[in-house]
This record gives sequence, C-alpha cells and structure tokens, in this order.
Amino acid sequence: MNPMEPRPQPRNNSRSYLLAALLILAALNVLLLYFYYQERQDNKTKDATIAAKTEEVLIAKTKLDSISTQLDEKIAEIRQLGGNIDSLMKIKAQLEVDKRELKNVGSFDSKKYDQKIRNYQSLLAQKDQEIARLKEENGVLAQQNQTLAQENSGLKSEKQSLSDSVVSVTIKNQELAEKVTIAAALRAETVTVTGVNAKGKETDGGEYKAKRTDKVHISMQLSPNGLAKKDEKLLYIRIIDPNGAVVSDLATGSGEFMYNNQGMIYTAMQKFTFDNTRQRLDFYYGRGGQRFIEGKHTVEVYCEGFRIGDGEFTIK
Repeated sequence: MNPMEPRPQPRNNSRSYLLAALLILAALNVLLLYFYYQERQDNKTKDATIAAKTEEVLIAKTKLDSISTQLDEKIAEIRQLGGNIDSLMKIKAQLEVDKRELKNVGSFDSKKYDQKIRNYQSLLAQKDQEIARLKEENGVLAQQNQTLAQENSGLKSEKQSLSDSVVSVTIKNQELAEKVTIAAALRAETVTVTGVNAKGKETDGGEYKAKRTDKVHISMQLSPNGLAKKDEKLLYIRIIDPNGAVVSDLATGSGEFMYNNQGMIYTAMQKFTFDNTRQRLDFYYGRGGQRFIEGKHTVEVYCEGFRIGDGEFTIK
C-alpha cells in the first residue's frame, strides 16, 4: 500500500450516531410518559371537584325547597290573620329565581348561597314574631285561654281519661304498624356490579380498568316476601367513591330522598313493580363521559325507607 494514500476511517462514528439516536428516543418516551401522568392527575382532580360541587348544589337546593315550603305556610297564615303579604310575595318570587339559578352547577357559589339561606331563615324567624302579634291583636290567644278557664273539673277529668285511652291505643297501633312495616321490607339477596365498556361489552370479577369502564351494570335479586305489597315502588341507588363522596349529577337524574328522617343524596332512582317472584332488577349507570376514579366503590340500595342491599366494585 502506498504510504501516501489516506487510511479508511474506523466504524466508531456510526456506532456513536446510533447510540445518540437511541438516547433521544428514550428521552422522548420519558417525556411522553410524564405528560400522560400529569393529564391523569388533572382529570382525577377535576372529577373530585365536580362531585363535591354537585353535592353542594343538591344540599343548597334541599334547603331552599324547605324554606319555600315554610314561606308558603307563613304567607297563608298571615293572609288568614289579615296581615299584609306584599313583601312576602316579592321574596317568594326571588326565592324561585335563586332555585332556578342552581341548575347552572358551573357558576354555583357556595358562600353566596349560604348567605342567602341565612337571610331567608332570619326572615322566617321575623315572620313568626309577626304572626304571634297578629294572633294577639285578633284575640285568638285570649279566646283560647277564656275557653279553657270555663271548663269545669269534671269535664277536664273525663277528657283526660279519654285522651289517655286514645294515646294508649294509638301507641299500640303505631308499634304494631312499625312491626308490620319492618316485616314487609324488601331484601336484595345479591347485589353484583359488572363493568361495561363503550361498546356495551360487560366484564365481571369486581375489578375494572377506568379507561375501559364507560358504565357499571348493577344487578340484584329480590327475596320473596308475602307481606310486601305488589305495587310500584321506587328504588334508590347510592354509589360512594373511594373518597367517601356520593357519585351524583343533577343532569343524569341524581337527587335527594329521606332515610331515617334525614335527607340523603342518591346517585340514581328507578321505578319497578314488585311481584314477589324473586324477580331480578338490572340498572345501568354511566358518568356522562367522565371516568370513575380509581379505588374501591361501595353500592347501597334503598327502598321504602329501608336499606335493602349492598355491593362493591373497584376501579384500577
């Protein structure tokens, strides 16, 4: 070989280029994974915020409904006693406006509505004082006291004896009615939950992936009960997420029902006719395009004032 000819370059340059390209691809993959994780965390936060705000709206609506009922009673009583109700009618109209504004969950301001509710409650207390004053002016209380003073002791004793008998019978009837009501309560033998994807395919097992779960299918079988009436009944379902909040949305039919003399938020409600044949009830619930958050969810089933069954499922 001629010593003046150039020597061929080693292949180390090609290997260096290949290694650099692989490092760049690895860095891009890490960056993509980071963005995916951040988006997932943001979605979780948004879901929790929407659920909390929806529950605040439902609570505010319940309080305004109660105030509206009390206000109607005050208006009727003051009108009967001859008082002026013009200002109350204006307040009633404003109350209806406040209730309609609750339909816009996005613009709901809890502090603003808490202040409105306190103002309405203060007004109701003032109207109680006005009603008491009107009663005095009309001689209602004076007439009642005069009538009671004219009753003789024998008539009082007879009335008291009769009243005691009526109370005793009433208490026994109430106790019997309560026992019959409890015995007639429905029971769900099993409550199962399966996951349903966007194409309608169902998966069982109790654990479902969030990105593949568009809805949940809640199924239960009712125990036979000869004391239960064969009529149309309302079934309330509560889905409680891992944070302890009730999954609810006014747009998908959520609301409130009474349980043990207290208002409770329900996820969804369904009507059915009980026929005492160990019938099976099926219910599908989706979050309107939102994903279920990860973790264990509890399902509670209520009917006619009783908690008749429970179930659970886990989102991964």
